[in-house]
Amino acid sequence: MSSSSLSPAHLLGFTCYFAAFVLALFDVSLAVAPLLLFVALCMVAPFLPRFSFFLPIISRGNSGQKAVSITFDDGPDPFTTEPLLALLDQHEVKATFFVLGKKAAAHPQLIKKILKKGHLLGNHSYSHDNFCMLKSSKHLFREISTAQEVLARFHVKPLAFRPPVGITNPKLRRVLKELGMVNVNFSCRGLDAGNRRLKGLSRRVLKHLRSDHIIALHDVMPKRRTALELWLNEIDKVLQGIKDRGLKVLPLSELIGQPVMICPPFSDG
Repeated sequence: MSSSSLSPAHLLGFTCYFAAFVLALFDVSLAVAPLLLFVALCMVAPFLPRFSFFLPIISRGNSGQKAVSITFDDGPDPFTTEPLLALLDQHEVKATFFVLGKKAAAHPQLIKKILKKGHLLGNHSYSHDNFCMLKSSKHLFREISTAQEVLARFHVKPLAFRPPVGITNPKLRRVLKELGMVNVNFSCRGLDAGNRRLKGLSRRVLKHLRSDHIIALHDVMPKRRTALELWLNEIDKVLQGIKDRGLKVLPLSELIGQPVMICPPFSDG
């Protein structure tokens, strides 16, 4: 394995094992400390969406502009996607939709409409299995590749994968390399619990928003259907708040300086 293919986890692991060996020459009890440090980081790292420990993670842009990108996870949804697209049109914003393969298969017209409107698509797994990172590499590969196969029906090949809940693991690096994809997480989110926590959503997003941030929101129906208008109102406040802060919304590919998907010009045919 070349040094260029080593992750920070590999490098720290080697360092900690070497340190443990050296410390054991003086006092065996001291050798435990670096090993415990490595184990602790391996346990915590998967839950830190911006920590490129096991693999490179894109969590913010590199445009150098006063700009951000906005992304929506978990769709498409028959109740939320169309009004969301209308709202994005009003603000002249292009977003990236990290969609689920099973929902894309169930709602092909919504995927076509997302593409026709000029938005980007990313892969958010096939079924949003929150525990997929605890399962085998074969299961992880199947979750991602099956979603790719569904989106290929629309002549789209996403190059960006966002894992469910932003959780990573050591296996993901190899799986994404095999599929020719990169991990794209986020640097700003509304902590909306999948649109179950809408009160104050816009305030939470805008409070710490900075240039080159990638905003993560959700394109799913709130738990109560009566909350749909509240959700749309909060998204509207986010979009207006971005403008009020002198920021513009760039497509994710422009913000991070690399393609998010490969797709020919859209046609209804």
